[in-house]
Amino acid sequence: MSRYRRAKIEGRVFFFTLTLADRSSDLLVREIDRLRRSYQLMQERLPFDTIAICILPDHPHALWQLPDGDADFASRWSLFKRGFSQGFPPATTRSVSKNYEA
Repeated sequence: MSRYRRAKIEGRVFFFTLTLADRSSDLLVREIDRLRRSYQLMQERLPFDTIAICILPDHPHALWQLPDGDADFASRWSLFKRGFSQGFPPATTRSVSKNYEA
């Protein structure tokens, strides 16, 4: 399992890049309306300021300003990813990162 070093600085600006397991996919632009709905829901439930966001076919880049006293970007991304992926049929194969047994 990956162990990432994460800055837990409350109320700061963070830059993020997320990637799809299938880097050849254009899922994010094909499903842009679903992506927008999931992002809006996440931002309503756990508010923050989006300074900039760029959606590419297989990965988004984002600059976020978190509220004072808040460094929980992981919950925001988790909520977004869960909302976006709900309703898709299950994958027939699992990525290497999903095959890890705890």
